[in-house]
Amino acid sequence: MRSIWNGAISFGLVSIPIKLVNATESHSVSFRQIHTEDGGRIRYRKVCELEDREVTQAEIGKAYEDADGSMIPITDDDLSHLPIPTARTIEIVAFVPEERIDPLQMGSAYYLAASGAPAAKPYTLLREALKRSNRVAIAKFALRGRERLGMLRVVGDAIAMHGLLWPDEVRAPEGVAPDAGVTVRDQELDLADALMDTLGEIDLDDLHDEYQEALEEVIAAKSAGEAPPEAREEERPGKVLDLMAALESSVRAARESRGGDEGRAEAEVRPLPQAEKSSRRAPKETGGKKSTSAAAKKAAAKKAAPKKSTAAAGKSAAKSAQPAKKATAGSTAKKTTGRSAATKSTAKTTAKKTASRKRSA
Repeated sequence: MRSIWNGAISFGLVSIPIKLVNATESHSVSFRQIHTEDGGRIRYRKVCELEDREVTQAEIGKAYEDADGSMIPITDDDLSHLPIPTARTIEIVAFVPEERIDPLQMGSAYYLAASGAPAAKPYTLLREALKRSNRVAIAKFALRGRERLGMLRVVGDAIAMHGLLWPDEVRAPEGVAPDAGVTVRDQELDLADALMDTLGEIDLDDLHDEYQEALEEVIAAKSAGEAPPEAREEERPGKVLDLMAALESSVRAARESRGGDEGRAEAEVRPLPQAEKSSRRAPKETGGKKSTSAAAKKAAAKKAAPKKSTAAAGKSAAKSAQPAKKATAGSTAKKTTGRSAATKSTAKTTAKKTASRKRSA
């Protein structure tokens, strides 16, 4: 890998000669601008406004445009003699836990390669110190005409550096979140959790740029004089206004895309009562007591049924007296009334029988 910057890491009184190389690369397809009528290339030429002629790259330098429009030339020699220690040095200023770094600040990534044999020992020392401390180094360095902030961390057996934005370059998220107060129900959170569990984890190495692959297919087809492949028509789901319905549909679709429900028991959508807190179960327990009381009342009513026997069942008065003994003290008055009614009924029956015998005689 070609180095883009040479310098040294300043680690207290220790100096580590290093080379800075890019840790990432772009695989995007590049396009050229053409004249659509004849396919001719569109080129940009660098022209001097004073001489009205095209100039070469060797004739081009840097300058700062002042408020009045005048140009102040700045040479590479001027930049190399800037009165700052980070002109050719990555100066470590602190060691902090990696969690302290906001991902919004992270930018370009570089590898720091040891420059020469003398750099091997101090380079390894810094790497092992970062490993053992579980911290990252915060450093300042100058690159491409400006001083920058960087974070040094260990990647494998190498030291990597991430360019960081200065804290005042990160915007505050004002006006981004919804203004209106939104309440999320527990069952919606349960479905969202089920969806996350169903999607599960993925190996990032399995991800690839499908757009670039499709673009390369189009270029290859047109280069061979063939018709470019047609886009696959995918079914578009209907517009779902109910958030719960959308979540449930998402869970089903995720399960189908992951090969069904096998091995996905942890992503099961559970009924809401099981997911509620214990404080919400109190009404259910109270309801259970009510049903038990109702059952007891029904049983008591069945037991009390023999008490309502009419006078026509005078022959069974003795039998009905036995369940009556099991009743509570509050039913004593009812017993007395029932017995007197049975006695009167028996007397009436005896009188009727005597009268019928006289008539028959």
